[in-house]
Amino acid sequence: MKVSQSMRRDVVTIDENCSVMEASRRMREKNEGCAIILREGKPVGIVTERDVTWKVAGEGLDPRKVKVKEVMSSPLVTVSPDATLIEASELMSKHKIRRLAVVSDHKLHGILTAADIAINLEGYVDDEVRKSLRATFFPIPH
Repeated sequence: MKVSQSMRRDVVTIDENCSVMEASRRMREKNEGCAIILREGKPVGIVTERDVTWKVAGEGLDPRKVKVKEVMSSPLVTVSPDATLIEASELMSKHKIRRLAVVSDHKLHGILTAADIAINLEGYVDDEVRKSLRATFFPIPH
């Protein structure tokens, strides 16, 4: 199964010079746990709920004054829309992250989370197991 079939297309994006407070508001409005940070329209980083909690609130900083570029995770770890979910999960494991920006040619197409992979792979695995069992127990005569 391809990343493009499982990713979320409605992504919260925000310019790197916006405040953490603005990013938090936009994330809350969209009920999302992260925002992709843009520089001149190109994805360069990500800010998550955890970044806001640990790097801003936990440090006693004013979210109205802190810019997202100061707390974003960068460089942004990306995956191609044509990659498989297995490739995406390996990338997440390698970088110890739970979200990947789906990017090609510096253009943001969506976001893929570990939960998206789990949900979509469950159905894929079920289908593959069924096909295997069908082929084993009800082979097509030649």
